[in-house]
Amino acid sequence: MMIRPRRLRRTPTIRRMVQETHIKVDDLLYPVFVRHGKGEREPIRSMVGHYRLSVDELAQEAVELFSLGIPAVILFGLPNKKDESGSEAYARDGIVQQAVAAVKDRVPELVVFTDVCLCQYTDHGHCGIIRNGVVDNDATLEILSRIALSHAEAGADFVAPSDMMDGRIRAIRDTLERDGFKDTGILAYAVKYASSFYGPFREAADSAPQLGDRASYQMDPANAREALKEASIDVEEGADIIMIKPALPCLDIIHQVRSRISLPVAAYNVSGEYAMVKAAAQKGWIEGNKAMMEMLVSIRRAGADLILTYFAKEAAKLLFEHEKLYAEK
Repeated sequence: MMIRPRRLRRTPTIRRMVQETHIKVDDLLYPVFVRHGKGEREPIRSMVGHYRLSVDELAQEAVELFSLGIPAVILFGLPNKKDESGSEAYARDGIVQQAVAAVKDRVPELVVFTDVCLCQYTDHGHCGIIRNGVVDNDATLEILSRIALSHAEAGADFVAPSDMMDGRIRAIRDTLERDGFKDTGILAYAVKYASSFYGPFREAADSAPQLGDRASYQMDPANAREALKEASIDVEEGADIIMIKPALPCLDIIHQVRSRISLPVAAYNVSGEYAMVKAAAQKGWIEGNKAMMEMLVSIRRAGADLILTYFAKEAAKLLFEHEKLYAEK
């Protein structure tokens, strides 16, 4: 007798019945870049289909996102001015603070995550305060806590520290608890590698470091055991969701973290991963939609519960059409 696994691949319906991993729109978070101004939709050259949006445009975008079933956004702000301490990041009338309030006013049910970092706001482009030529970890914690608190005061559901400073989850959690925001969640960029896949984001957010690199605080892509250590520390310090970034080069890390951590695990399908698919599809080298869905399924298959992805709108539309097709049948 020959063993024939192909019996379960024979027709589209059979394949659908035995499919092990599924993507749902509920799994997707949409990253958005927000800027000052009015009526602004500034295209991002390296991220086709994405824009730097003014607050009024963002509010309208939020309506569309929620209508597609996308449950959440994560906001990245572009300030009017930068300084050595990134002071606009924690200003009460800062761009993210305005954006959170506008989205919550327009679509209260949409879950709002906010990036907590300094790289977009500092004139040197690093994620922390520089003293004596290096990023000072402990001096940065107070600033990050102020940023997180200002976002919570504006109405953010979750703050998402992406800086990779040691101890920042505990510092932020203590600050939120002390000031009465015990229900504000923390999505921790627990495992953030010093990756070459962040280039388009740095263009979009104008956040490239002006001196050196971020290897002294972001993780070495060669290290796996260290990732488990970082994730465990953030759980202990009070994170609610653990995230790995980038996603595709780290499928093994997602799997290992998922098998050891009981909290929800998120993965960031980053700008470089998005841009590669878009560029290859434009040249006709790959079929863009199929590559997109295969990519997202692989991230889910590795163990991610949530995926932050620039593909969220396109994927949501495809998923809706797929469900509609089978509902009509």
